[in-house]
Amino acid sequence: MPKYEAIIGMEVHVEANTKSKMFCSCKNNKGLDETPNTHICPVCTAHPGTLPVPNKQALVQIARFGKALNCKLEEYTWFERKSYFYPDLPKGYQITQYEKPMCYEGNMTIETSKGEKNIRITRIHMEEDTGKLTHITGDSNSYVDYNRAGIPLMELVTEPDIRDGEEARVFCEELQLILQHLDISDADMSKGQMRCEVNISLREVGTEVFGTKVEIKNLNSFKVVENCINYEIERQTALLENGEKIIQETRGWDDNKSETFSQRKKENAKDYRYFMEPDIPPFDTKEIVLEANQSMRELPFSKRKRFVSEYGLTKQQAETITKDRYLANYYENTISELLEWFSINNQDIENPLKSDKYLKLVKLATNYLLTELIRMNGENRSDFVDPRITAENYAEFITIVASGEISSSGAQTVLAEMFQKGSDPSDIIEEKSLRQVNDAGALQSIVDQVIIDNEKVVNDYKSGNQNSVQFLVGQVMKTSRGSANPQIARELLEKTLN
Repeated sequence: MPKYEAIIGMEVHVEANTKSKMFCSCKNNKGLDETPNTHICPVCTAHPGTLPVPNKQALVQIARFGKALNCKLEEYTWFERKSYFYPDLPKGYQITQYEKPMCYEGNMTIETSKGEKNIRITRIHMEEDTGKLTHITGDSNSYVDYNRAGIPLMELVTEPDIRDGEEARVFCEELQLILQHLDISDADMSKGQMRCEVNISLREVGTEVFGTKVEIKNLNSFKVVENCINYEIERQTALLENGEKIIQETRGWDDNKSETFSQRKKENAKDYRYFMEPDIPPFDTKEIVLEANQSMRELPFSKRKRFVSEYGLTKQQAETITKDRYLANYYENTISELLEWFSINNQDIENPLKSDKYLKLVKLATNYLLTELIRMNGENRSDFVDPRITAENYAEFITIVASGEISSSGAQTVLAEMFQKGSDPSDIIEEKSLRQVNDAGALQSIVDQVIIDNEKVVNDYKSGNQNSVQFLVGQVMKTSRGSANPQIARELLEKTLN
């Protein structure tokens, strides 16, 4: 048993997907690289005399986020000023929430290699993002881009329920999926749209007293979140075992050295001198909460479970498909097309959803999606927003394959052509003469000619070499230019030879 256990809480900042910034009408460019200081105005650059106006869409987004995490929603709230000086903060203070966060006392269940774990959510509050500092190699100046200044920013704070790097990583990954599926944020960590910070301390196992907290900032990937926690547990354990004290500080992560490093001593809440924002009156949230309720969608956790129960997917298949909201939507659209086709062509079946024949169609669609379509799209899953192969065409392709109209090699050809040109599968089959011949009578003459042309192989087969028939099947396929049904070809060869 280890002597110490890690007590970990997360702080996660998320930029909301809104058309405009939090307190002005400037474009929200979602942290994308555009010409610096082109989406700014007197409000977000803090010109004297300007007044902020809250973005209702952003408030609806945070309410939806809170509902997804089982939070209580504040009925009456307000904004405050958080005072600190930094070059990327034009006002000299940040408009945020402190006393009355929009969302509080929530929770989320995650699943790790050790099983399910419930993580409590302390609060989610709304604030504005800061600008962005740029440092050019060889240039001693610092450059400030205020395009990001004022973008709606949600800050989520957890209770110290996390115990290791894996739990933290899985928690952040699940948060990202929720944000993306609800279209609250793209939550792309590489673009700064989702930023994770770790608060970690160690205490002796069996005790209730917290140790000295260390905060780790500027973590740019989920893997880094996991690695920095594992490193920090080792670092703090070594210090404690040597009789040294942990210093309350903010640390960063060095990717090259795979270790944390000291940045500065940690500020306390009193250092920020919070007070109520005088330019924005307190407000009632009933209308905001109502809009949030009306725009809620199915959450990834529920979708994964439904895919397993309704479509017979494995747990791993469901996780792969739901990791991308566009892929999940594409999959569901395909299944809907298949169900419609199946219902029309199998009207004698009362409940198609329980039919083995229908579930085989779903399984076939799932397998081709996970092995072929994802491979064709590569890492760019966003292609499923406007896919080259529409869900309707893909469903038609699956029904063609299932009915045996084309061979497996023909299916590969058709799918590749569909991806390249976006063509209808039936058109490709006719154009390339790929329709499989299932008529035994039509194939018999080809089989007879193959037997005549391959006397040695035929003799080998008759001498007991059963594998020789596979060569003959290949010759039938070659002669028919791939149109023969290989199973029927084999059956005809064996019948004729015997």
